[in-house]
Amino acid sequence: MSILPVPHTAIIVVAAGSGTRLEAGAPKAFVGIDGRTILRHALDGVFAAAPMQVVVVAPSGYEGDAQTELLAAAGDRADLGRVVTGGATRQESVAAGLAALWGDITTVLVHDAARALTPPAVIDAVAAAVVGDAGAVPSLPVVDTLKRVADGLVVGAVDRAELAAAQTPQGFPRRLLEAAYAEATSQGAEYTDDAALFAAAGNAVRLVPGSERSFKITTPADLERARLLVATVPGAPSAAARPSAVVVDAPRVGIGTDVHAFGGDGALWLAGLEWPGEPALSGHSDGDAVAHAIVDALLGAAGLGDIGQHFGTAHPEYAGAHADVFLSRTGELLAEAGFAIGNVSVQFQGNRPRFSGRRGEAEAALSAALGGAPVTVTATTTDGLGFPGRGEGIAVTAVAVVIPRPERGLSAPAE
Repeated sequence: MSILPVPHTAIIVVAAGSGTRLEAGAPKAFVGIDGRTILRHALDGVFAAAPMQVVVVAPSGYEGDAQTELLAAAGDRADLGRVVTGGATRQESVAAGLAALWGDITTVLVHDAARALTPPAVIDAVAAAVVGDAGAVPSLPVVDTLKRVADGLVVGAVDRAELAAAQTPQGFPRRLLEAAYAEATSQGAEYTDDAALFAAAGNAVRLVPGSERSFKITTPADLERARLLVATVPGAPSAAARPSAVVVDAPRVGIGTDVHAFGGDGALWLAGLEWPGEPALSGHSDGDAVAHAIVDALLGAAGLGDIGQHFGTAHPEYAGAHADVFLSRTGELLAEAGFAIGNVSVQFQGNRPRFSGRRGEAEAALSAALGGAPVTVTATTTDGLGFPGRGEGIAVTAVAVVIPRPERGLSAPAE
């Protein structure tokens, strides 16, 4: 066992929340994702990042469980870890973590255990971005259309270009963070996150790129998403032995089908193209059955659910969206889960529109939306048989091949 140098950076992993909205019957951090808890996944990411002091803030009565998870994740860095008891509020819990820091620590990261799948590269990037007079926060751009409302009515639009979705860990110079906490305590003020508390004390906070994997596990749907992302592939190494969600080399195949009837509003959108003069297909979005079948084939191959789960009526932000939105987001979901797209083959059945003249254009549009993955499209009229042959709608079948690979942007775990 080698002797580790004393680090100047510490990370406080806040795991003291009750997790009421998760409805799991236990404090959130101790709910299982797969064979490991939310806390264990969070700590695996922390210990795969650069060495730092690790302080886990646990709920009262769960200190022993937290210590077990800490030791299991730490490996030969166990001496860097410590468990303390949290308080009644998040600020009290972070304050307990601050009180446990070593004297040599100059930079402090505060991380929610509920953001259990945060890549180690994000943790390292935040630590590197902290300077003597400014903190750093990972963030993603806001993609939803936002409205300002009053009494249940829309009263205006919100410019999302001025907004960012903050994540954790959030990093700060220790001296300024402790002073900001002391000021908040003296004023009896409570903040939603540490960056807000830090900024309220007059300090600057800079942004660094976050990750889609850093979503916060708050509801049962969030937990299911996390479980899909870390799902074990048959024949793959055990969860504790693998550095990423999926590492087996065998390609995987998925099949997707979709059917839409004619009768929608506006223009026909099919295979990522607009078809002027053709009757539109009905659907939650633009009715593009070709794109939707491709999405189901890709998600099915990767074991990530189906189009209804990610883009259905429970996601109104996709109402009216076109193929490029669906396909690019699906490509992101696959990349987050450790998959590359091999190729996609899709066939639609219908007696209109006449497809052959725009085949190359359609294949290029679909491929571009999938980041350059090869896409081929064929069409058949079914000799007038069935509802496609009668001109009532279009049926589509897609087959996709995806290739598991180590996730981009993740560091290897500590040996």
